[in-house]
Amino acid sequence: MLCALLPCQAAPLHYFPVGPIYEYRWKLLELALAHAQPGEAPQLQPYGEELSQDRAMSMLQAGAAIDVLALGTNAEREAHMLPVKVDIMRGMVGFRVLIIRNAEQGRFQNLTLDSLHHLRFGLNESWADVPVMQANGLEVEKASGYENLFTMLAAGRFDAFPRGLNEARRELLQRRLQYPQLMLAPKVALFFPYPVYFWVRKDNLALAHSIEHGLKLALADGSFRRLFESYHAAEIAELRAHPRRVFMLSNPLLPAGDPLPDTSWWWHRQ
Repeated sequence: MLCALLPCQAAPLHYFPVGPIYEYRWKLLELALAHAQPGEAPQLQPYGEELSQDRAMSMLQAGAAIDVLALGTNAEREAHMLPVKVDIMRGMVGFRVLIIRNAEQGRFQNLTLDSLHHLRFGLNESWADVPVMQANGLEVEKASGYENLFTMLAAGRFDAFPRGLNEARRELLQRRLQYPQLMLAPKVALFFPYPVYFWVRKDNLALAHSIEHGLKLALADGSFRRLFESYHAAEIAELRAHPRRVFMLSNPLLPAGDPLPDTSWWWHRQ
């Protein structure tokens, strides 16, 4: 029965990206595959080597060692890979809080739309949100690698490092000894529509259909929402206790026909 929906293979499915902030995504994939094929879902294994998103996408397209990605969308990615168009992050990655230097806190207390455009934001050069920020007239300092961005911010190379609501607090906690001069800017955030999908090779229709079927079953029985809320309970509680002024940005790179994220599980947009 497994072969009806998934490729017949003894090998597990290898996934990317890997790390603590991505754990929820792969627990959700496990949940979806368990729903789609009870008792017969393939095992999942992380792709163990460090690499960029661009390299990971090339490997997926070539069928080389990576079977599933979990990344944000844009037209170029949809042209070369097959997305499962169920937003696994419910829009949360597009809700960007700002990691800043402690000494700059006053600058962000009364941030306006005009002053927003006088800031320089740091991002990884291969991330899909770089052109989104630039399309909104925001200045972006691009870097290779991920850890470099914390070092560059601490050194004053740019003013703010925008991170998803689900990412920032955990990342700062993990680096509190290495970067004690960094903090979250209080009271402000950015938001742009930014769905995160599971991706497979263009020709791997069976796997895409199985993931989509499983996600829809998990949505229907509530297990998708329960998993999401269990992993993001702290962020949801903090946002409700301390509302932020949110600067709404457009995402002109969102492919036509892609549904806008439904944030109602964690944030009711004004």
